[in-house]
Amino acid sequence: MGLFNDRKKTHSQTHVPVWFMRQAGRYHAHYQNIKKDSDFMSMCKTPKLACEITMGPIEDFDFDAAILFSDLLFPLEQLGLGLKYAPGPILDRHVKDLQMARNLKVSSQATEFFDFQKQALILLREKLPQEKTLLGFVGAPFTLYTYAVEGSHAGGLIEAKKGLFDGRFDQFFKTLKPQLIENMIVQAKGGANAICLFDTAAGELALNEYEEFMVPAIREITQGFKQACPDTPIIYYSKFTHRSYLRALNDDNIDVLGIDWRMDLRSCIEEFGERYYIQGNFDPSLLHLPWPDLEKRLELFWNQVSDLGPKLDKWIMGLGHGVLQHTPEENVKKTVQYVHSNFIY
Repeated sequence: MGLFNDRKKTHSQTHVPVWFMRQAGRYHAHYQNIKKDSDFMSMCKTPKLACEITMGPIEDFDFDAAILFSDLLFPLEQLGLGLKYAPGPILDRHVKDLQMARNLKVSSQATEFFDFQKQALILLREKLPQEKTLLGFVGAPFTLYTYAVEGSHAGGLIEAKKGLFDGRFDQFFKTLKPQLIENMIVQAKGGANAICLFDTAAGELALNEYEEFMVPAIREITQGFKQACPDTPIIYYSKFTHRSYLRALNDDNIDVLGIDWRMDLRSCIEEFGERYYIQGNFDPSLLHLPWPDLEKRLELFWNQVSDLGPKLDKWIMGLGHGVLQHTPEENVKKTVQYVHSNFIY
């Protein structure tokens, strides 16, 4: 079962596909067993380990897509900001002023620096059943920029927002852009069927600033990638945004809009489904409920959209964000089974 026009069909009915952001991660015993003998950076940068971790949720839960186990902050390491995990990400330095942004230097070109991702994807494409979709991913410009300036995307992001007006973002993006596009191309050449562009900080911006600063930057990235890989879909996920942001985005190079649980799913499918696939947007916190309660929430969730008929061709079932750390594995497994058995149109 694929995510797009190769979905599983039973007689005359079609199954909604499902995958979760962070489906290969800390909640999963398979991941924890590998982590006992390794560290996060090594797990990401050792292709065999990244492949093994990525395959775990496919083998245990039967998701319809595998997403490369990696991290979106590696471009910051490539730009010389340093990166370690203890256990969360820590940069050696931050872009505190315009001069620091001007001094950013690429340590090695993306084709070389991100080869570990390409090699992991090659291994995955060999192991992954052909009916499963293989996903790569990178961080969107603003999300990477907020980490470069603030070290995270928590809090008010005062310095990051000031940098939109003092030239820091423009200079940062000038250096980042060609490398990020090439990073996406490297993953596509490794066998990724689609590339996710994750923008978890997007909703921290007011709509005006998102439209003025980020929409042009996103379009430059998506256009540059599509010029090289015109047939590889782009999945753009934004957190804390609402439909006005999606209207402002207006990007013909994006194929899928990932939405969080604050948006009304039905309205998004009806408004944007002619132009994009819609991905999401079940609240990941609900996966912590006892199964009878979770099952009821899944039933209600499906009932929101079950009568949309052919419009559901443009919906990919997923979470509004990633799987949370202490999510019960059994609930993940039962949720995927429930979707496969009941989300049929």
